[in-house]
Amino acid sequence: MTSLTLYAPAGVELRAQAVQRARKRLAGLGFDVTVDSSVKLRSQRFAGDDDARLATLLRVAQAAPSVALAARGGYGMTRLLDRLPWKRLADSVAHGTRWVGYSDITALQLGLLAHAGASTWAGPMGTGDFGVEAIDEVTRDCFCEAMSGVLEAVGFRTEPGFDGLQARGTLWGGNLAVLVSMLGTPHFPRVKGGILFAEDVNEHPYRVERHLLQLRQAGVLEAQKAVLLGAFTEWKPSPLDRGYTFKSAVSHLRSACKVPILTGLPFGHVPTKVCLPVGRRVTLLVDGRDALLGW
Repeated sequence: MTSLTLYAPAGVELRAQAVQRARKRLAGLGFDVTVDSSVKLRSQRFAGDDDARLATLLRVAQAAPSVALAARGGYGMTRLLDRLPWKRLADSVAHGTRWVGYSDITALQLGLLAHAGASTWAGPMGTGDFGVEAIDEVTRDCFCEAMSGVLEAVGFRTEPGFDGLQARGTLWGGNLAVLVSMLGTPHFPRVKGGILFAEDVNEHPYRVERHLLQLRQAGVLEAQKAVLLGAFTEWKPSPLDRGYTFKSAVSHLRSACKVPILTGLPFGHVPTKVCLPVGRRVTLLVDGRDALLGW
């Protein structure tokens, strides 16, 4: 049976009923589930103070379960980046631990890639995805296949204009705001010739455009072979938009950047999300509007 630890490394987890639902559902999927004590810690908006959350990560790394599944994101990982023992965390990866999550967990994933070249999984959250009343079947099945080692590719529909595109490189990225916040720090991966993916929530399209332009101006986007945009959700239109939309932002980015920018990746703060191997070499193929990302 595959061991799985459900833990809280960032934002406070207040959904006790959802935690128990996630535990039962994951156990029903065949995982040997341990709920770490961190899911009950409270310190302002965090799952314990900084010292407690640092201890949480070290405790999980020491236990080295097959799957380390974050209960939720929120905010908190950035506070810990300068203090994390990256080699100890990377050792858990070497021993087979799959660190899984997204959103604020992006900081941990990119830090592991930058400091140790360690691979993690961008995927669902324990409580937010497995603790809901009715879990999305694609999210569930993709997670189970990824954790068992069966998953070798994910596909999605993108916009016209990229037929015949082929690219191979290191897959990396995650939450756009978190990624940009790490730019210029020792924790930001220096990936060239990679495939960058991004998603975000509560970010108006102009903010998404600004973040991506910052990455272009910093030389990050132009160093990639392709950029994959996932879901950008829960933002509110402004009366000042006057026809400016997410499509407008993407159109401007494409005019300013030579690297192919594809939309439609099923990943982000949405019920349906695939699992993506951060730090792994992948191949991107596009046939018509059908994109396939394999590893």
